[in-house]
Amino acid sequence: MSSRMATSATRRAPRLPLRSAGSGAVDPHAVLNALPDPVLVVDGGGEIRFVNIEAQEFFDVSASMIEGMRLADLLNPDSPVLLLLAQAQRGSLRASQEGITIDTPRIGPHTVTAQVAAMGDGSDHMIVTLHERSLARKIDNSLTHRNAARSVTAMAAMLAHEVKNPLSGIRGAAQLLEDNASEQDRVLTRLICDEADRIVALVNRMEVFSDRPLERGPVNIHTVLEHVRKIAQNGFGRNIRFVERYDPSLPPVLGNRDQLIQVFLNLIKNAAEACPEQGGEIVLSTAYQHGVRMALPGGDTRLPLPLLVSVQDNGDGIPEDLRTNLFDAFVTTKVNGTGLGLALVAKIIGDHGGVIEFDSQPRRTVFKVSLPMYDESQGPGEGVAGRAERGPR
Repeated sequence: MSSRMATSATRRAPRLPLRSAGSGAVDPHAVLNALPDPVLVVDGGGEIRFVNIEAQEFFDVSASMIEGMRLADLLNPDSPVLLLLAQAQRGSLRASQEGITIDTPRIGPHTVTAQVAAMGDGSDHMIVTLHERSLARKIDNSLTHRNAARSVTAMAAMLAHEVKNPLSGIRGAAQLLEDNASEQDRVLTRLICDEADRIVALVNRMEVFSDRPLERGPVNIHTVLEHVRKIAQNGFGRNIRFVERYDPSLPPVLGNRDQLIQVFLNLIKNAAEACPEQGGEIVLSTAYQHGVRMALPGGDTRLPLPLLVSVQDNGDGIPEDLRTNLFDAFVTTKVNGTGLGLALVAKIIGDHGGVIEFDSQPRRTVFKVSLPMYDESQGPGEGVAGRAERGPR
């Protein structure tokens, strides 16, 4: 059963103007909300007095819920962030540490660099800034996924050219032998034909990886998700509860509608198969993330990737030994699976110039897809692989 389309509590708020009307003064809240990292202001008693938009999204909690809460109640009691805060409060005024893991039941584990600094001017307030290291990991994983997809593309072209033609000859020869074979030998010739047909079917499935021109234009990602959800609810996901947390203010995606449907159909089908038989739940969410761009090779063009689409399930999670090569072809946990679904997803997202990553733990596996938005001034274009980087919008 699907919930009503709704925005999450942490939906990106409208960006405030940097200058207040008429005064020319800079609005500090607008500055903090424009930062790409989570920022929290904590008073001398350890209570949170302010969080910017990124902090709300990071902890998946709205400002109204988090402000007034003690930082010790938001984090684990033994969190190194609390030790840094205490160190800064004792007089060092500034403290930082890399490689800190923040792990809460709501958001799961995240590796960050934490910085704590005093506000100064006689105030006992401290500014806590968290810089998540997932972007570098996202870049590395994205390039790995693209390399895997390229290898599958080359394999598909080779198989189509080098395998299907000989198989046709083998099958024809087996049929000729069958005409004059004994009943016992016909079992073997029929086996040859069946196996040849099976290999041809596999090669046909591989041909979806072949390089073809990608036509892209403005696509409403919520229309795509709604279409896929309806397919799921009337088929493989009929016993699963779907929750939608959409940001209705998102601009269109620069993409190919049919291929994006294929991407999210694969992701949602995998999520549905991972869900428990009773109480299965899939959460579909969209959000706007600023500061991530894709640098296109061979030029100075950088494609922004501000549109984030997430597919989350409450299954058992992805086995540890499969995570490194999850997007490689023929890697699967399914008994009868081919292992081509996620490889195809990686290729399509790479062709769009996007990034895909995942985070998995028991009862919470999330696949996150970052996509470019449509810009009327640039018009449609062909997606190419590149490297992601931080930068101003």
